Amino acid sequence: MAIPDDFAGLPLDTPLIMGVLNVTPDSFSDGGENFLFEDALARGNAMIAAGASIIDIGGESTRPGASPVDEDDEIARVVPVIKALAADGALVSIDTRNAEVMRASISAGARIVNDVTALTGSESSIDVVASSDVDVILMHMQGEPGTMQICPSYKNVVKEVGAYLASRIAACETVGIPRTRIAVDPGIGFGKTSQHNLELIAQLDSLHSLGTPVVLGASRKRFIGKISDVGVAAERTFGSVAAVLAARAKGVQIFRVHDVDETRQALSVWEAIYNVCR
Repeated sequence: MAIPDDFAGLPLDTPLIMGVLNVTPDSFSDGGENFLFEDALARGNAMIAAGASIIDIGGESTRPGASPVDEDDEIARVVPVIKALAADGALVSIDTRNAEVMRASISAGARIVNDVTALTGSESSIDVVASSDVDVILMHMQGEPGTMQICPSYKNVVKEVGAYLASRIAACETVGIPRTRIAVDPGIGFGKTSQHNLELIAQLDSLHSLGTPVVLGASRKRFIGKISDVGVAAERTFGSVAAVLAARAKGVQIFRVHDVDETRQALSVWEAIYNVCR
């Protein structure tokens, strides 16, 4: 199945970088760093200057063991930042599993919904996206953030993740969200062991059969620290970039990262070498 030439209006002939902007006090890597409006705005603009094509704004931590956030609190965190960045021309994504947060964020200028529950977290989430013209990223997660890392189990993680994402694409198409507005994310670290994560990254090309762009969100994740023996999440830049390059070799188009400049540099060199060799 052919993959569209663009996502959210951005051409996919070169890799796209999605900068992570957590407006939260408790995210696993950068919680609290961008909690204040001025800090969040400065961080978003810095990532754009460094080469991010998309800014992914989240107001609720979905790290392992995280507790849900009240929707009103989440909206209060993200909407002012979305409005400010979108007003300056940024392409903003809202990272949320809550329908009312999606609705408020779209009204504020978000053009992508990035949902860790693949539009199943709220009963009306899929209708909110269907009634708008935004694009959507559907992610796989086994369980929910509070419990997802308690003994995750699969018979075949690659096949099961692919089948789930195919079913969510079909559900979206049923309510009028065309495949051309959808990207998929295998959900690295969301209800997966380190071995599951490695198997998924090694076989990311299997997801191209879904006919959508593929998003990788492996930045600073725990499995990188486990492999490289780096306990502090913010110090896992090199391992994160390695995962990006491995995924790019499998044809992944969109990379959700904390370290935008480092990722851009690495991808630029990788693309130049690849284009000479092919």
